[in-house]
Amino acid sequence: MEVLREARAQLAELTGMTAESVSSFEQTEEGWALEVEVLELERVPDTMSLMASYQVELDAEGQLTGYRRVRRYERGRADARGSR
Repeated sequence: MEVLREARAQLAELTGMTAESVSSFEQTEEGWALEVEVLELERVPDTMSLMASYQVELDAEGQLTGYRRVRRYERGRADARGSR
């Protein structure tokens, strides 16, 4: 759990955006790979806010080694598999 908290905090510090949740998490040979859901642009109503999924890579000690945005969507939209 500490690795997840640290990853969210590091990503938020680097991007200046709020990391809301971790949607996937797995251990790799190099450390950890996560997908983090981030609030990119807050709108009213909240269901129109722009969200993004970031792929985040951490080393074995939990330090962020890289990240990239893999998807952007409105909060109120259903997830359509295959249309990233």
